[in-house]
Amino acid sequence: MGNREQLLDAAKQCLIQKGYERTTVRDISDLAGVSKAAIGYHFGSKEALLNAALFEVLGGGDSGLSPTAEAADPDATPVQRFTALWTNMMAAYGGEDKTFWAANLESVLVAYRDASVREHLSAGFEEGRSGITSVLTGVEESQVPPETIRTLGSVQMALLSGVMIQYLVNPDTAPSAEELFRGIHALARITPDTE
Repeated sequence: MGNREQLLDAAKQCLIQKGYERTTVRDISDLAGVSKAAIGYHFGSKEALLNAALFEVLGGGDSGLSPTAEAADPDATPVQRFTALWTNMMAAYGGEDKTFWAANLESVLVAYRDASVREHLSAGFEEGRSGITSVLTGVEESQVPPETIRTLGSVQMALLSGVMIQYLVNPDTAPSAEELFRGIHALARITPDTE
């Protein structure tokens, strides 16, 4: 394993153990067993490294957000895919260690102040919208229409953030996947049809 991979692994561990804001360059370099300068050489900044680690965890299944077999099943109904995906997400949010989820939110606050971090997060959100839309529709990601990604994907990303915050604040009162589904169904009944 090269320095770059060691740094990514160390950054992931630091995100889980310390969170985004409390992780220092020294924490990462000491854990990786490399010099602090290696962070700048391979990633440009601590924030860029932490974002890369965060996106790798979110996209690689380490977070619990990768689709379950049922959510990814092309023969599953939309309701089955939605319920499977959100049940998996709820389990991830309600897990033992919530530091990773807090780090995820911290990265948004950092992005508010730092344009380069904002650029990385924005790209990550685009990937997230596309990926979650693909899972929910059962359509290959490259085949999902941009309008569907923009609408369905954006709503799902908003739900993801909102539910994550509720789980961090009080997991006992956060909604279940079934409650989310019923809430969306109720919302659909009271919103005007735009077609």
